[in-house]
Amino acid sequence: MSLRQGYLTLFFAIFAVFLNPAWGEDGKTISNIEARQGINVCIWPDYFSITYLSPRTQQLEGIDIDLSHALADDLGVPVNYVKTHFGRFMDDLETGKCDVAMFGVGNTKARQKRINFTQPYLASNMYAVTTKQHPFIKSWSDMDQKGVIICVQKGTYMENAMRKSLKNATLTTVLRPNERELEVLSGRADVFITDYPYGQKMVSVYDWAELLAPPGKTEQFQYAYAVAKGDDQWLQRMDQFVSDIKLDGRLEKAAEHYNLTPIIISE
Repeated sequence: MSLRQGYLTLFFAIFAVFLNPAWGEDGKTISNIEARQGINVCIWPDYFSITYLSPRTQQLEGIDIDLSHALADDLGVPVNYVKTHFGRFMDDLETGKCDVAMFGVGNTKARQKRINFTQPYLASNMYAVTTKQHPFIKSWSDMDQKGVIICVQKGTYMENAMRKSLKNATLTTVLRPNERELEVLSGRADVFITDYPYGQKMVSVYDWAELLAPPGKTEQFQYAYAVAKGDDQWLQRMDQFVSDIKLDGRLEKAAEHYNLTPIIISE
């Protein structure tokens, strides 16, 4: 990135922040929620076990659907879902389209420059997905070989982690999550790297998918709830909510229901 591009990126990020209705008005978010009698929650409806629109029932389900209802109950208001995705949710927070992002948002240093995070509630290793019929990749240790192509979603923590760890295999990137499956199915890639929830989707939905777990811990990634900068009272209230669900068992109960117990952070 050139110096000029860097200044432009910084300018637009600052400009977007000042467009946020809550910016500079501590407590404004809670006031807005009370005034409209509803909390606007950003979700990505294709995140299995997190915020997932079931093709069978056409209903939203997942740990953050359950917990967003719990948050709304605590605040005494209904919940309204705002569909977004990882490439747009920070804009949606900064412009006030949603009060909080609750869909397993990864806490990265790059995102911390624009938005605030609560304490984490989930943490996942990396997992690999390949085909059951792959001729030689049968375990995690089979991947880092010359000629093997490994696919990751661009901009994710998996991309940085794999760039650092791979010695022999070739890394390729795609923009959208569902492109990873297509790369593997078409033979353009041998495996793709994902997290625990998405890996569970693959083996639950697709009979061709084989999930490869690492032999030990990989570089772990923590998930938290995200809010716009500028309203510390709202950040504190959300952080208190995460503490509450850890203490009173609501996090554990929701995680167990969606087979996410192995990745919860309970303390």
